[in-house]
Formats: sequence, C-alpha cells, structure tokens
Amino acid sequence: MKAFMVERYGDQAGVRAGEMPDPRVGADDVLVRIHAASVNPLDLKLRDGEFKAILPYRLPLILGNDFAGVVVRTGSAVTRFAVGDEVYARPGKDRIGTFAELIAVHQDDVAIKPTTLTMEEAASLPLVALTAWQALVERAHVKPGQKVLIHAGSGGVGTIAIQLAKQLGAHVAATASTAKADLVKGLGADVVVDHKQQAFETVLDGYDVVLDALGGQTLKKSLRVLKPGGMVIGIAGPPDAAFARELGANAILRLAMSALSYPTRRRAKRRNVTYSFLFMRASGDQLRELTPLVDAGKIRPVVDRVFPFEETREAMEYVEKGRAKVGKVVVAMTSGHDD
Repeated sequence: MKAFMVERYGDQAGVRAGEMPDPRVGADDVLVRIHAASVNPLDLKLRDGEFKAILPYRLPLILGNDFAGVVVRTGSAVTRFAVGDEVYARPGKDRIGTFAELIAVHQDDVAIKPTTLTMEEAASLPLVALTAWQALVERAHVKPGQKVLIHAGSGGVGTIAIQLAKQLGAHVAATASTAKADLVKGLGADVVVDHKQQAFETVLDGYDVVLDALGGQTLKKSLRVLKPGGMVIGIAGPPDAAFARELGANAILRLAMSALSYPTRRRAKRRNVTYSFLFMRASGDQLRELTPLVDAGKIRPVVDRVFPFEETREAMEYVEKGRAKVGKVVVAMTSGHDD
C-alpha cells in the first residue's frame, strides 16, 4: 500500500511517500480502507522525534492519527462491525499510521461515522473531539453554569471544545484573534478575548476550568483566572507524573516528567488550583457518545482545507507554518474506491 512515513526523525526532509506492506489484521481488528485523514500538531511532534523517549516507535513510521473510511475486512473476533461499514477513529497510540491506503485498528477504538458528514469532515474529528471530551467530560466533569476558558478557540481542539462545553451547559470564554472572533462566537463562545488586543488574565476571572492548547506563558497566566479549586488542563505540556504512570514509564522517566511540571504544579498549589496534563487516548465508546451530537448538528466540524493524499507533505507544511486559519487540515484519497 502507499503511505507517507518518517524514515528519520528531525524535520520535513525525513518524510517521504513509499510502499509499505499491507497491515496484518488481528482477531479483534478491522481493516479499513482510508478515505480521508487529518493532520494534527501531534504528527509534527512525532516527525521531529519529540516523543521518542516515551513513545518508542520503530522507523520507518507511518504518520497520521485519525481517519474516516470503509471496513474492508474484519478479524475473527470482531462483533461490532461488518464489511462495508463507514467508520471513523483515532487508532491507539501504538498503532498510528493513517497517512496510508489501509489501516488495521482494534474494534474498541472504532465507531460508525456520523451519517451527516462527508468522509473529509468525519476524518477531521476523532483526535480533537476525543481530546475535548476527555478534558471537559472525563477529567473536569464540567457542569451546567460553570465557567470554562478555551485557549486557541479557532484551532482544531478549540472549535470542538467550545461547542462541547456549550452542550454541557457551561459559560464559555475563548481566546482568538480579531479575524476569527465571529467564527468563535458562532460556535457558541459567550466571551471572545482578542489575544492581540487584550491580556486575557486581566479581563477574565473566577473560571472553573481552563483548556490550554498553547503552554508556556499562556499556561502560567491561566492559573490566575481560576477560582479556588479550579483546574487547568494542558494538552501542550508540560507532562506530569500521572501521565508517566499511564504510559507505564520507568522510574527515571516518571521523575523527569514530574520535574518538568513541578514549577507549574507548585504555582497552581499556591493558588489553590490544580494543573493536569492530558495526552488523549483512543476510544470508540467516547466517539459513539459524540456521534449523536454531530448528527444533530450540535457539534460541527470546522475544516480549513483539504489536500489530495499525494500532497500529504504539503499539508503538514501548511499546518507547521501556521497557514491554517481555522479548525483542521485534511488529506483525502483521490484514487477511485471499489469497496
């Protein structure tokens, strides 16, 4: 099968198109012919080797972390899916590789695609929608009337998180640039802070939850807008010891991650708030909970641009250079499908 892979860590020069063996299909796997996949910042970090200490992939590594497509074969123990089903998923972190014609995925990680969406729209959702769900529903337990701040409101995670937070009954603030304020308001944000004109930490106060996709100074300042007992959930880092335990990391790595997040956790403790790092995980069950919201029009994907599969490298470069104005960038298979 055709695929885009990393042959050596470092930069775009290490990514190339080539032929790879078709995936092996285990008893619990579905083999999916991919129709579309989306580009995530995670792909760039993996390409650059940022996670090689904690996610030791063998090279060459096929990139790509979410997809939509059609089931073409099922393993002997598969009960949830049949050949011909239109599905979408974020594969487990050990089984990524959606910039390819085929992928084998464990049935627990897969869900039936929302019927109202195109393949390209559906492919834009799994990683960012699961990130939003795991942050707001699973970790923060957002309740009606709570105040939630979402940074980078026009980005991939932000566009979905705003809509989900509104569905949970929250009052939502988001940071965005002037040009994107109307889009972010249209997604449901009650307050939009133009980060180029205002310092969000001076105009917002008393928030229960902050979802931070930016890290650095934004994370530091986010602690100031929380009420006592509030929580910042960071998806840009720094990682913490809880994440290291989830990974099953050794004692040295656990200590290193704990040290990375120590200054943030110490500042949070002084303010009687908490910091939590989230590295989202695959979950077909959570996608199944999200799907009805999508089909009812309560959560809609935001796609910036679709590239043909042959231009996957260009799509990654487009994301890396910050050219995407809103939402997600998708790559779509252009060859004919006979499934």
